[in-house]
Amino acid sequence: MAMGSYSDDDESELMSEINMTPLVDVMLVLLIIFLVTLPVINQAVKVNLPQANSQPEDTQPSKVDLTVRDDGTVLWNNAAVDHTALLSKLAAAGQARPVPQLHLFIDRGVRYEQVAQIMSEAQSNGVTQLGFVTQPQPR
Repeated sequence: MAMGSYSDDDESELMSEINMTPLVDVMLVLLIIFLVTLPVINQAVKVNLPQANSQPEDTQPSKVDLTVRDDGTVLWNNAAVDHTALLSKLAAAGQARPVPQLHLFIDRGVRYEQVAQIMSEAQSNGVTQLGFVTQPQPR
């Protein structure tokens, strides 16, 4: 007779014991890992750091609202501007420190070409932080 066969000849009772060997192996490995890493965690280097009374500079970049309407009208912070004034304002914004964020309010019917041109002009003038403002859909 082969060992470990499931024949109904000799014994038909179920084995009700749990094999503890894998559990003991895992617990020993975890214990060894814990004992090895514990000294590393507790090592600290004592350093006498210098003290300074400085305040962190909290300069938030300003924001500029740029609106483009369906009819082609461009608004810079709710004031209508033409193309040359837009270029000069973008150049001034690119020179400012910190560089302001440009929030784009684009009407649904505006051609993508016009939006891409404005984005390209903003990038060439140093204004790289752009954000498209959308309206959430009603529920």
